[in-house]
Amino acid sequence: MTVEQVNIDQELIPLLEQVSDPEIPVLSVLDLGIIRTATIENNLVKLQITPTYSGCPAMDTVADDLKAALKNKGYNAEIELVLTPAWTTDFISEKGRKALENYGIAAPLEENLDKQVLLGKANLIACPQCGSKNTKMISQFGSTPCKALFKCNDCQEPFDYFKCLK
Repeated sequence: MTVEQVNIDQELIPLLEQVSDPEIPVLSVLDLGIIRTATIENNLVKLQITPTYSGCPAMDTVADDLKAALKNKGYNAEIELVLTPAWTTDFISEKGRKALENYGIAAPLEENLDKQVLLGKANLIACPQCGSKNTKMISQFGSTPCKALFKCNDCQEPFDYFKCLK
C-alpha cells in the first residue's frame, strides 16, 4: 500500500472531519484522502484537493461544503483542484474503510486481488452485512462507476464493493 504524504495543519483536522463526501456521507473528506494540503496563513485557509477521478462531478460540491465549513469557523478559503498525485483507494484511511463496511459498502481489496475478483476468478469480497465470502458479482458497476454490485449468496443481500483504483 502506498501512502502519500499530506500537509494538513493540525488545527484544521476537527473541522475537515466534519465535511463529508456527498456520495458516501459516512466518509469525511479526510478519511477519503482527497485533502492533499490544508494550511492556514493569517485567516486564509489554502486547500489542495484531488478528485477520486478526473471529472468527478462531486468535487464542486466538496469545494462548496469546505468553503461553508471554513466560513462558519471564521476562515476564508482558497481551494485548488490538483490532479497530481492521482488519487488511489490507498488514500482511504483505516477509519474510512471501517466506515464503508459499517455503511454496507465492501472496502477495496489490494490491486492484484481486486482484478481476480472483478474477472470472476475468486470469491474474496466479504458481505458487509453477514461477513460471508460466498458472494458473487452482479455487475461491474454499482451505484457509482467506482463501485461494483455484488450479492451475498448466504444472506441474499445486494451490496456495493468499492473497487481498488490505482
